Amino acid sequence: MNSLLNSWHPRLVALAAAATGGDGAHDTNHLHRVWRNATLLLDDHPEADALIVLAGCYLHDLVNLPKNDPERHLASRKAALLASRQLAELDFPPNKLAAVAHAIESHSFSAGIRAETIEAKIVQDADRLDALGAVGLARLFYTAGRMGAGLAHADDPMALHRDLDDKAYALDHIDVKLATLPAKMQTAAGRRMAESRLNELIAFRDNFIAEWAASPAAP
Repeated sequence: MNSLLNSWHPRLVALAAAATGGDGAHDTNHLHRVWRNATLLLDDHPEADALIVLAGCYLHDLVNLPKNDPERHLASRKAALLASRQLAELDFPPNKLAAVAHAIESHSFSAGIRAETIEAKIVQDADRLDALGAVGLARLFYTAGRMGAGLAHADDPMALHRDLDDKAYALDHIDVKLATLPAKMQTAAGRRMAESRLNELIAFRDNFIAEWAASPAAP
């Protein structure tokens, strides 16, 4: 299997690199990190087909629409169809194409498609892990900046007296989405890693709020 992975790895990287645009949160380095996460999860699941996981990790963002695009929830389906066509042209094992397509289609949070295979579960967990921890934090603020969101609410960063709104405030995204990820992980190892990385985000949020300056009181 290692020789097969080594053979396909550069071809999959080339396919993915050709599709990456100007989104620094979904660039080739993101794909490398997702694959690295997946290799850690594969250690606990020797029954999984590593080639399917490899292809899913590198091709899951072949079609990447902005988070505020009205068709965002369709991006993973479009990516799965495109990946199937491109892999078939490269003579990827035909008996694995459907499994790769499912792993790609079900990885997306916004698509809401249930991961049914162990390979799809690993790809989903590996991708979501990259939204947590130090790099996940950087991606959060990078994406919020591209969408025109502010850092945090001026007077109520913890949303104690308002509804959370991560479209307006980057910091809100930790509670709106990222804090929910550990419980949604499909593998035990993914859940452990997610909980550890979420703790980093919570510590950052607490430090951020401690430094955040509310409007000064009137003299």
